[in-house]
Amino acid sequence: MPDKKTVRNGCRGKPGPGRPKGQPNKTTALLKDAILQAAEKAGGKEGLVGYLKVQAEKNSAPFLALLGKVLPMQITNADGEKLSIQVTLVKPPD
Repeated sequence: MPDKKTVRNGCRGKPGPGRPKGQPNKTTALLKDAILQAAEKAGGKEGLVGYLKVQAEKNSAPFLALLGKVLPMQITNADGEKLSIQVTLVKPPD
């Protein structure tokens, strides 16, 4: 019986180098592009910004979660001093 280290899926030798570090999976890249295109179209004249403005108003909690993921982890002023941001969620009146 062949050594498990040298035979994988019926092929002998070492596996290939794979995808370069930092390069996204093709499927992931295609999906991200499709999502951005859909949001762009849904925003009408204002495009993606228009769509995001509507989502910020209608779905504030998920929008703020998204915002927290895309903001830089540390924000500094022109002098390099750390700044803090405080976000307060307010439930709109019925």
